[in-house]
Amino acid sequence: MTSSVVTVAPGATLHDAARSMAERKVGAAVVIDPEQPGPGIITERDLLQAVGSGQDPNTELVRDHLSADLTFASPEWSLERAAEAMVKGGFRHLVVVDGGEMVGVLSMRDIVRCWTEQHVISS
Repeated sequence: MTSSVVTVAPGATLHDAARSMAERKVGAAVVIDPEQPGPGIITERDLLQAVGSGQDPNTELVRDHLSADLTFASPEWSLERAAEAMVKGGFRHLVVVDGGEMVGVLSMRDIVRCWTEQHVISS
């Protein structure tokens, strides 16, 4: 899990979100909107879909492209449980929440890195 989470405002442009994500070398940013009950997320996939469909990243806003219906994980989840949730839901990032507070983001890349470092993947 990455505990240093990139956050962007819903009124930021897609270009600003992409720049923040690129600077931190992450594939997603959490979107905090005080008007909404919980966080959303904008991912590389969301950015690609918008640009690929001809939308201007300099004028399009994050709020119009984010994923708001998130699956949240607990820090106690196993990597297997997190991976299963990602595969079933068709997404690559989980917002990790502990006691109602966001504590990080877990990506599929984090899971693969852990399994590779632990030699779980067979040769």
